[in-house]
Amino acid sequence: MSAEHPETNPTKLLVPLHVKYIQSLDTRKEDLEYWLTEHLRLNGIYWGLTALDLMNNVDALAKKDVIAYVRGLQHSNGGFGGHVDHDPHLIYTLSAIQILIIHDAINEIDVAKATEYIASKQQIDGSFCGDSWGEVDSRFSYIALSSLSLLGRLDAIDVDKAVEWILRCKNYDGGFGNQPGSESHAGQIFCCVAALAIADALHHVDIDLLSWWLCERQLKNGGLNGRPEKLEDVCYSWWVLSSLSILGRLHWIAKDKLIAFILSAQDPENGGISDRPGDMVDVFHTLFGVTGLSLLGYPGLKEVDPVYCLPKYVVQRLGLAQKYHI
Repeated sequence: MSAEHPETNPTKLLVPLHVKYIQSLDTRKEDLEYWLTEHLRLNGIYWGLTALDLMNNVDALAKKDVIAYVRGLQHSNGGFGGHVDHDPHLIYTLSAIQILIIHDAINEIDVAKATEYIASKQQIDGSFCGDSWGEVDSRFSYIALSSLSLLGRLDAIDVDKAVEWILRCKNYDGGFGNQPGSESHAGQIFCCVAALAIADALHHVDIDLLSWWLCERQLKNGGLNGRPEKLEDVCYSWWVLSSLSILGRLHWIAKDKLIAFILSAQDPENGGISDRPGDMVDVFHTLFGVTGLSLLGYPGLKEVDPVYCLPKYVVQRLGLAQKYHI
């Protein structure tokens, strides 16, 4: 352990270390992991940039370089790949839009073509496939609605049909799965609840039933899991809390215990947050640890919007904040 941060279980957010960790991610080109995660490069920039913004360090990544990189990933069909020469997908397209929205630079890309690409992925039944290979998942419904909402182009799709299909993913326990008939999972619940919020259709959610299922995800150590009988994981500090926040039931979670769990998953030497204490850190869990702390009102962090997973000031700038309140 370093002399500066000797504690094995940190009790405060180590912002300077996390900033340095995120800045270092594109310098590790000698590591095998760097190349194995090439397909996540664009997502990683979104995760890192959003975390930095929430920690009041958005300028820690060079803005011009980031915008130029994102701009270069748009394909002729309007979609974005995860890295240079990677195929387009809705997942990467949303990350590109989110990055450019943070930097107020959405006009750097062909918005009309991006809109056309996203809309082209809606199926006859209202669902969305992620790319040209045709996989359907409720994640993609959220991604399409979120992307088009951020672009101000929800008119490009059949929103009513999209809602109709999402509701087919609803289960007896109040939760949602990735497809009709699939088990409830906290990640899919966020996607469906947030998509319904964007579509102004939260009245279809059984709020108390679903909120009870979500708050039962908290374990004795304070962490949250994604479904019954699974281990805790820092990322569910976002998937569970964001859903509870949208539903107005955030106070059903033991706040202090969850904060302590998230903080304990930090690397006190090199920065970054892992899925649980003692594991390797990554930028994915770093973002969702920070967003979880933001939702819990941790001091010194900007507020995060629970629907769009962007700093709330960005969403307010677009005129979208408060739209989904029940």
